[in-house]
Amino acid sequence: MIQVLGRKQTSSHEDWLEVMDNIERLVPKRELDNLLDRSVEDVKKKTKGKKTAFAWSGGKDSIALEGVMKEAGVQECLMGMSNLEYPQFLRWVTDYMPDGLEVINTGQDLKWLAKHQDMLFPQDSTTAAKWFKMIQHKAQEKYFEKHKLEIIILGRRKADGNYIGKKGENLYTNRQGITRFSPIADWTHEHILAYLHYYYENPLPPFYSWPRGYRCGTHSWAARQWCDGIMDGWREVYMIDQDIVFEASKYIASAKTFLERMR
Repeated sequence: MIQVLGRKQTSSHEDWLEVMDNIERLVPKRELDNLLDRSVEDVKKKTKGKKTAFAWSGGKDSIALEGVMKEAGVQECLMGMSNLEYPQFLRWVTDYMPDGLEVINTGQDLKWLAKHQDMLFPQDSTTAAKWFKMIQHKAQEKYFEKHKLEIIILGRRKADGNYIGKKGENLYTNRQGITRFSPIADWTHEHILAYLHYYYENPLPPFYSWPRGYRCGTHSWAARQWCDGIMDGWREVYMIDQDIVFEASKYIASAKTFLERMR
């Protein structure tokens, strides 16, 4: 394999598109198949006899994870979301979500966002991480307890700088007693794109055709990261779905200001 891409935030959307265009040269199918087989065997070994489910977000990593889970025989899964999602993305989810998916809505909406405007368009990794903890982690905790799981499987990868547990194990249990396992932790960005190229037959979620798509990834619109300030954040959302900004302007002054400047 030839590795080209660095951390998600250090590679441009165009860099990702170029790699996808050349993916057969960078990652031969045989190499991807060997990695896929190893990941499937790892799942079978670590989850044998244990009640298990996986987390799915609709993003590229969770699509690859979904493929591993299908081969490993794990069907039950969950998706954490809020009321601050892009309508286009929700339509895509409805059409292409995996069988066995349970959606858990943690309830954040425009009225909530109006009271927590420090969370709007995060400009640092600490704030961005709060979104993940507030929605995805909370949903995972609820699902884990509700279904009395022993292991929940995630699409976390080292290439994104994610914590995945002890080296070589890719598994850890937190203080709340929730065990998280990351079987694709060692997959590179190129491996993920190779899986999409060789095996994923459905359309990709709309995020990846939007501005900074691969760089930003899948998330609630209010969690759109690394914009050049609040007005730039509203500009990007406006380019994707104007109705979101018009609705937000009823509650959030900066959205109203943005629309006034557009006149």
